[in-house]
Amino acid sequence: MTKLANDTRVFKINPKIDVQNVRFNNRYGFNLAGHLYLPLDFDAESQYAAIVISGPFGAVKEQSSGLYAQTLAERGFVTLAFDQSMTGESSGPVRNVASPDIFVEDFSAAVDFVGMQSFVDRDKIGAIGICGLGSHVLTAASVDVRIKAVATSVMYDMSESMWDGLNHSKTASQREAEKQLLADQRWADAEKGQPAPGLHELPFDDQNHPQQSRVLFPAQLPEDADPVTTEFFNYYRGRAFHPRSVNSTTAWTATSPLSYYNFGLQAHIEAISPRPALIVTGEKAHSRYMAEASYQRLKDPKELVVVPGATHTDLYDQMDLIPFDRFEKFFKENLQ
Repeated sequence: MTKLANDTRVFKINPKIDVQNVRFNNRYGFNLAGHLYLPLDFDAESQYAAIVISGPFGAVKEQSSGLYAQTLAERGFVTLAFDQSMTGESSGPVRNVASPDIFVEDFSAAVDFVGMQSFVDRDKIGAIGICGLGSHVLTAASVDVRIKAVATSVMYDMSESMWDGLNHSKTASQREAEKQLLADQRWADAEKGQPAPGLHELPFDDQNHPQQSRVLFPAQLPEDADPVTTEFFNYYRGRAFHPRSVNSTTAWTATSPLSYYNFGLQAHIEAISPRPALIVTGEKAHSRYMAEASYQRLKDPKELVVVPGATHTDLYDQMDLIPFDRFEKFFKENLQ
């Protein structure tokens, strides 16, 4: 472990919290980049509860996950914020490929890493997934029983969203048109020898034709942008811009949706029980219905927190709205 150098975190940094650059491998051989946060008054001879954190989908550890990690380290936990494989500072010869299987594995690899630290109690490891990584962390926890308590913040089911559309809005004909576009893209990628960037959730024009773009968010917000696009734009291109973030600067590989079509995240989340789950969402979050649907499927013990007045991206970085007291209470009670 080395001290954090070239610090590019986009949130207010607490200089009293020791944070270190770390690297670790997942079982597929990808080398993952993380920031390990140590609690105040850290004692290397003690044994701490630990929490691994990733998300949102397309973000990096210098954004929301790092803010969560720092805040929970202030409250006594060892925390690890990490970049998913093929994104940020993590390895991968093909950049910005979204893979549900690999991203789920990355959470377990993060558990491997923290559990190997002499100052972490292996029986006291929890996990948090933010936004789209919330669906991945629930999937990881359903089979990795080393995750003793799991929480999500503004959970977003990436498989459901790509296959079904936001609010189940995608029609069967739209899905067929999208699959044909992706098939054509595969031919183009094969002929060129490299993947093209593109949207992981495709909008449709008035003739029901799927639309493609090489960036998720342009440099300027379109005048006719919808509220959800505006909200994401203001976070990724505005107050939390980071040059390594997929959402801030580029897009996923255009064929990324294919993996999510074939991999149903959250297939067995009922199996998390009897380990506890905390589902946090915003009253005004466009993703709220996804979080509540997951909560309904989970078995006890479980807890749902709906933050009054909060939108989806409010719970990325708005300190007056993120219910850190609830996160702290949940993990302290369940990582005993």
